[in-house]
Amino acid sequence: MITTKTAATSVLLAAVLALGACGSTSMRPSSAMGPGTVLMTTQLSGASEVPPVPGIGSGSAEVSYNQDTNMLRWTVTYSGLSGLATGGHLHGPAMPGQNASVAIPFAGSLASPISGGLILTPAQADELLSGKWYVNIHTQANPGGEIRGQVVRVN
Repeated sequence: MITTKTAATSVLLAAVLALGACGSTSMRPSSAMGPGTVLMTTQLSGASEVPPVPGIGSGSAEVSYNQDTNMLRWTVTYSGLSGLATGGHLHGPAMPGQNASVAIPFAGSLASPISGGLILTPAQADELLSGKWYVNIHTQANPGGEIRGQVVRVN
């Protein structure tokens, strides 16, 4: 016989299991990552390069910045490049249509997906939150960048 207490426990357990299966933290609501977390995204394309680069390369980036800890995290996925990625970075400060120096180089493997994180300085955080950073993936055929996307806030 199922009691009210047993039924309530089963519902609670199912809810906990469902929350645990939600996937990566980058796809969870900002409240699940802390009230100070800003979620950002971008779509990468050759058309966004300055000057534009023809090709079928594309990608996306999910970025989160925790204002309480100054921790920046990113995951960049891409496909269709003309060759292997030879570089990947966050660049800034620059608005769309402008080029800028490397602000944060991606360390480790440049195979898709590229994930990483680090602590930002206050100046870097201001530039990022002002929409002045972009993601750029470079190849041998396009050393200045093959696909690019401006990082914009989601929340």
